[in-house]
Amino acid sequence: MDDESSDHGKPRVKEYMTQDVVTVSPDVTVREVATRIAESEEHSGFPVCDRRRVEGFVSARDLLLADDDEPIFKVMTTDLIVAHPDMKVSDAARVILRSGIQKLPVVDDAGNLVGIISNADVIRSQIERATPEKVGKLRRTLESIHGIKLEQERREVALRNLIPTQKKVYADELEGRRYELERGLAEPLVVIDNGGTLLLADGHHRVMAADRIGIEKMDAYVIVIEDPIELGMAKTAEREGLESLEDVQVVDYARHPLVETTKRLQ
Repeated sequence: MDDESSDHGKPRVKEYMTQDVVTVSPDVTVREVATRIAESEEHSGFPVCDRRRVEGFVSARDLLLADDDEPIFKVMTTDLIVAHPDMKVSDAARVILRSGIQKLPVVDDAGNLVGIISNADVIRSQIERATPEKVGKLRRTLESIHGIKLEQERREVALRNLIPTQKKVYADELEGRRYELERGLAEPLVVIDNGGTLLLADGHHRVMAADRIGIEKMDAYVIVIEDPIELGMAKTAEREGLESLEDVQVVDYARHPLVETTKRLQ
């Protein structure tokens, strides 16, 4: 298999970058930028742009020894590390890891700023990714267990019709899924259509986050079982009393099993 075909379907920077980027002009003063950083909960630095073209990047560190009235173009970093929209997220992750830079400006072929990708965006790109291969594996497993041939398709599903198969979701992960949904970045769900009964197999955090912000339908990979069969996950849902999204419990981060384990070890 050649490199091009092996790269097909891998997540790209343009799918996960933030497009609404806060920038500063080269002519603003150190004092102005320092004030903006101090008043912001999200930003420790900004791309410096003349119109759309990226001229540099200024961080809090660049401001430490500068005079308040100094223009930013005199203190900004001009030796930039940037990403391209078509770059693989995995390659951007390597750059972020090796450089120690938390955010990479994303520029097009003309050098214009089109977005920014952070280490948090990279992490989110790897959480709950529903790929056709993942769906195919589940379909083949069901075919093997039940001795039947199944079809899979892509379609929108109404959230109110979904039966969850997972009793708990975690509040901190809901925030990450909400972030993705608000930027149109969420991956499709994985649903089993068992003779018209829609079982949610994968994507509980995405669904719960979507429900919280009023989204009624979501894109899904659907495994279609025309003649209903007894499924283990359906029995689990019934045993747990799961009939709708209202039955799913949202667990606070502090009660996450990993956190509890860490506390016991300490």
